[in-house]
Formats: sequence, C-alpha cells, structure tokens
Amino acid sequence: MASDNRFWRRARMELAYFSGAFRLKQRQSGGAGAILRFERVRPRRSARFQPLRTREITPKFLDRTIRALKRWRYDIVGIDEACRRAVTLPERRRFVCLTFDGGYKDLVTHAYPVLAKHGIPFTVYLPTAFPDGLGEAWWLALEDIIARERRVSLVIDGREQHFTVAELSDKYALFAFLSGWMRTLAPPELSLAINDLCRRYSVDLAQMSRSAAMDWNDLARLAADPNVTFGSATVNYPVLSNLKDADARREMAMGQAVAQAAFRRDVRHFAFPFGDRDSFRRRHVVLAEEAGFASAVSTISGIVEAEGRTNLHALPRIAWDGRERSLRMMRVLLSGIMFAPVQPTRASRN
Repeated sequence: MASDNRFWRRARMELAYFSGAFRLKQRQSGGAGAILRFERVRPRRSARFQPLRTREITPKFLDRTIRALKRWRYDIVGIDEACRRAVTLPERRRFVCLTFDGGYKDLVTHAYPVLAKHGIPFTVYLPTAFPDGLGEAWWLALEDIIARERRVSLVIDGREQHFTVAELSDKYALFAFLSGWMRTLAPPELSLAINDLCRRYSVDLAQMSRSAAMDWNDLARLAADPNVTFGSATVNYPVLSNLKDADARREMAMGQAVAQAAFRRDVRHFAFPFGDRDSFRRRHVVLAEEAGFASAVSTISGIVEAEGRTNLHALPRIAWDGRERSLRMMRVLLSGIMFAPVQPTRASRN
C-alpha cells in the first residue's frame, strides 16, 4: 500500500511538472518560501534492508540540490531570515531554508564540506543528550537488530512476542510495527523496551548512539562558521505527545539552556522531535512560544506564507524522501502545488 501511494504521488508530481502547473501555482500562491528538512547525509549504502533510507541523502544529492536552488533563483536563507519573510510583504524572490535534524556526525563529515563550499546558511536542530553521549538512538538499534536476525522476540504490553523475519518484506513490516509501537511509549517504558531488545541481541546501544552523533568538538567546529544557526530539539528527543505538559516544558527549557551554555549564544529556534501530526499537539505549540522561542518547526509538509499567515511556532517543512533523486520532484514540491493552503488562525496572525 505504501509503495502504491508513492507511485501515485510521484505520478501526480510528474504531471504537475510536465504540464507546467507547478509554475502557475508558484506565481499564484503568494508563498514566501519553503523550509527543507534533511536528516542524514552520507554515501549511499548497498544493504537491502534500509527502512530509514527515507531520512538519508547523499553528499552528491545535497550538492545538486544547492546548485539547482541557485539556478532556480531561490534565495537560500537562514531560519532568522525565513521568519522575517514569513511576517512581511512577499518579496520578488522566494526563499529556501535548509535545516538538518538529529545531530548526526555525518553532518560534519559529509554535509558540511558541501555546505561550506557553497557558502550558504543552514540550521542544525540539536537534541543535547546526544553530544553528551547520553541519548538513545533506538531507531538505529531497531534497524540493526531486524537487519541481522531471522527471528525477533521481545515483550510487548507484558507479553512475550515472537516474530519470524526471514523475508525482506517481513523485516520492513516488523520495523514499521515496532517503531510505531515504540513511539507510543512514554520515555521510561521506551528505554526499558529498547534496552531489553539490545541485551537480547548483543547490541551496544550507548556505543551505537555515540558513534552516530556529533560530539561537542564537532559542534564547536560548526559553531565557528557564521553561516550556521543552532536550534534546540529538546534534550532526549522524546515524542512530546507522550509527555505531561510539565515534562514537555522541562525538555524544551533544558535543551535550550544546555545549547546556549555550550555555544555561548542565544538559541532562539526549536524543532518538535519527529515533528509529525502524531508527535505534538496544539498545546506544545503554545509551550514553544511561552518558552521564548522565536520559531518552532514541524515535519508537516507545506509552504511558508507571507504576511503572518503561517504560525511561526508551527512552521511547516518539506521533509525530503531520500529514495527520490529527481530534482524535478524537488521543484514541484517547492511550488506548493502538492500541499493544501495554510488556513489563517488567530495564533498565526500574532
């Protein structure tokens, strides 16, 4: 079903491109621009089982994207400028803001050389437990275990469950099921579940998480570049909708405080962990504003409108699917033709 949806979505985008409809939409929409969301940037892997491939692009694709944005005459701006354009009259040229989530080490090793070569601004949203070596990248451990095993057992809702995953399709189905289940758990239960699974299958979760994440030395290198803006993504990267409001507020405040102390600068922007419609609620938008953030970004797809028609504390982003390599698709998405128009709300006019 997911592959069918992807096929029809791509067909719609191809039609929009070759018919020229995306150009008309871009002229009519009045949108100020778009925020692109990336996660991992590293060379393509040959493994057959890659459930997280949607979150990865290659350094070559990043380079192609930046060159294309310049060719299409977009202004590539930082998040502060994106927020300014979101509340002012539309400008002649639309903007694109590049953002990177997760704090992965390959941002320094593979993405930064490309970004620095082009001399463009970009934003990094950081969950601060990870450079301290305390974060748990449970999704990476889950991928590793299912990739290696033919049978996976764990406790779900107090009962021992067993899954046979000899076929590739079984592995993808189990990853989707278990990652979806784990995202419903409160942080203590999630930590218990993934650590139990890692013990069973001899995975060093702490080491895996540390090796995948930037440390403070990596971050200091980025901080020396004036083109880099740091935003906060809490401390532990929890699903906020699984937390009590007091705990969500504490995650926001502590993540901001740690980042500000480390970088000795204001951290004014926030990213909702995971950022989809199931991961945060309207009350978390209010909490982000009350915490003093100038903006908060989601992974809900959409275009940023001008004149205050988009809520700065629920900014949409275009999360690029790493399985796609077509810049035609990128251009169609940036036009806004695939997204429903943003409806003005009281919050978005403030």
